[in-house]
Amino acid sequence: MKIAVIHDAPVPPPTARELLIELMKRGASSLYLRLPKLSSYASSNDLKTLYGRSFKDDLDGAIVRGLGVVSSAEILFKRVSTLKQLELMGKTVVNPPDSILLARDKYRASQILALSGIPIPETIITEDIFIVPSLVRDWGKAVMKPLMGSMGYGSTLVTDPDVAFIIAKTWQSYGQPLLIQKYTRKYDRDLRIFVVGNEVLGGIYRYAPLHTWKTNVAQGGKVSKAYLTSELKELALKATSVLGLNYSGVDVGETDEGYVVYEVNTMPNWQGFTYGTGVSPAGKIAELIIRMLRK
Repeated sequence: MKIAVIHDAPVPPPTARELLIELMKRGASSLYLRLPKLSSYASSNDLKTLYGRSFKDDLDGAIVRGLGVVSSAEILFKRVSTLKQLELMGKTVVNPPDSILLARDKYRASQILALSGIPIPETIITEDIFIVPSLVRDWGKAVMKPLMGSMGYGSTLVTDPDVAFIIAKTWQSYGQPLLIQKYTRKYDRDLRIFVVGNEVLGGIYRYAPLHTWKTNVAQGGKVSKAYLTSELKELALKATSVLGLNYSGVDVGETDEGYVVYEVNTMPNWQGFTYGTGVSPAGKIAELIIRMLRK
């Protein structure tokens, strides 16, 4: 059984290294593949995958750990199509490429969550920059964030309608749509809940450092273990399921009206989660894909 761990980094990052080790511990042959070096080949009734100049058709499955910082929509589509080709060739890909693309589009994911009865913050996507200041005026606080992004980079908390307008105008000049969410956080923290398969591995509180509102561990957020109620577990499992994901990191906020799901991460880092809970998801993810391959 040969399983690849796929990322764009030249050297396997920590989570990828953990997965490679956990796969080997369970008797699988594991290897690291860089997504930019993966190519797809199609001809009549034939699909193949190349790594560099060599065909790579001996894989049984793959775990995707990162699409990378893509510079264009074309590169994004190429990378997703490359992963999709592995799936079309009968390989098991975790998470599925279609679900990765769906969840990476923050507004599309919000649509699916909302229609599935999962509470989310009020969210608007628009190209009309004149809507933005009126939203900030009505809401008092709003978060403007990139449609695609990770680790909180690019997200901005705004309270001044004029500042919001300037940000919106700047983003529009780069051809970017405007994604705005009402800021409803009750405390200077949020929850990250880790799901693998049908199991909730646990959760952490992520606390915003001094002088900032962001809780992302990559930006200095502190963590502690969270006690998860049955409501929170069900919320995380449902959010993962409706987006078609095999594993995820579900970001949940506490508001005066109850819990809301901010985001469902398809390739979440877990160093902060492991630090807070003592649990590494790598072994569970390795077991999941091996189980899927044996069915």
